[in-house]
Order: sequence, then structure tokens, then C-alpha cells
Amino acid sequence: MNRKVLITGASRGIGKAIAEAFASAGDELILTCLKCEKELNDFSKELSERFNVKCSAFVCDAGNYASVKALFDNISDIDIVINNAGVAYLGLLTDMEEEDWNRIISTNLDSLFNTSKFAVPIMVKKHCGKIINISSVWGNVGASCEVAYSASKGGVNSFTKALAKELAPSGIQVNAIACGVIDTDMNRKHLSEEELSELSEEIPMGRMGETSEVASLALMIADAPEYMTGQIITLDGGWI
Repeated sequence: MNRKVLITGASRGIGKAIAEAFASAGDELILTCLKCEKELNDFSKELSERFNVKCSAFVCDAGNYASVKALFDNISDIDIVINNAGVAYLGLLTDMEEEDWNRIISTNLDSLFNTSKFAVPIMVKKHCGKIINISSVWGNVGASCEVAYSASKGGVNSFTKALAKELAPSGIQVNAIACGVIDTDMNRKHLSEEELSELSEEIPMGRMGETSEVASLALMIADAPEYMTGQIITLDGGWI
């Protein structure tokens, strides 16, 4: 296919699985992460060799405007943007510090503005393009002790719907995947094995989702008819 695909937060978890799926489809990849530079460089080289595709890796804070602007100094063309960079916070709102709140909002929501600000003009010139945002079911319904995360993902959902309407006349589709409980390092960091087991029992499918399943859906959305836009597609095993 040789589409040019930007994936933020691609060094692990969902982003890593998405990168592998698009590489297997023959796409050219631009991968970013904030902290795991060596892991991302090694992964980028691995994908390039395994799938014979061009793959570039950059350290970039997706939530920082200047950092994303510098990233796009290296990007002259783009077909698909997958906004996956994200962080979580589990705890009472009253226990949050201002810096915790700002980190959640900047990484999970400001990042969408930053990448879209620079990618959209490129797409508009071509009259085509796709933006896929990785969201959460908590953006749909909210979660106790995850107020900041829920608020950021609710913002992602509204951002998706609004930008889809704005860009539809330009032939650009904007959609989001609202993930349920996915088996990632981030979830295992914030939840104990017992808590994850209890969550799995609540899910009709009886298990957490796999990162590969999110990746498969992202690939499907990238290949979907252009008339599909402004959608928040839930992937949660029938949970919510």
C-alpha cells in the first residue's frame, strides 16, 4: 500500500501492535515515543527488516506543541495519523496535583491538536487522509477515580466528532476507537492481578482485549469507505 502513517506512543502496548499491523500491510511508518528511545529504535529497525518497509523513529512529546512542530519538520507527506500516545492516573481527584492533571490533559488531548495542526494542511492539499484517535470507554461513560483520564478521553471523542465534520468536505476521515480493558503494561501498572481478574469477570467475553485486536480494528478503519467518519467505535468485549 505504501501509505505514510504516523503513530504516536509506538514503543509499547497498543501503539506497538498498531505499528506492526500497518507494517505488515506494507505501509511506511513514522513512529514516536517520549521515553523509550532505544526500544523504539530497535523496534523500528525490526519492522523495517521483517516487512521490508521504510520505518523512522523519533523521540517526541506528543503533548508538547514545539516538540510536534519539530517532528513535522521531518515530515513532508502523510496519509494516516494514529493518535495513540496516552497516560493514565488512578486515584481520587482531591489527591491529584496540578501537574498530574496537566500531564494527563496534554498527553491524551493536547496531542490531538498538535498532530492535527500540522498533518491536516498536508492532507487538505491532497484532498484525502485519515485520522484515527485511540480513546476509551471511560470517555463515553466516565470512571470513578479516573476523572482526569475520563475527561481527557471524553475530549478525544468530542474532538473526533467535531473535526470529522470540519474535514469531511476535504475528503478527510476522522474516527476513534473507544477501548475497554486492554492487556497493556499501562493497565498492569495501575491495577493488580486480582483487580484485572475481577474486571475480566465483568466483561461478557470473560477476558481483557488484546493489543492486536485494537491494531486490527485500526487497520480496518484505515481501509474503511470514506463515508465512515465521526464515529467512536467501541471495542470492549460487550462490557459497557
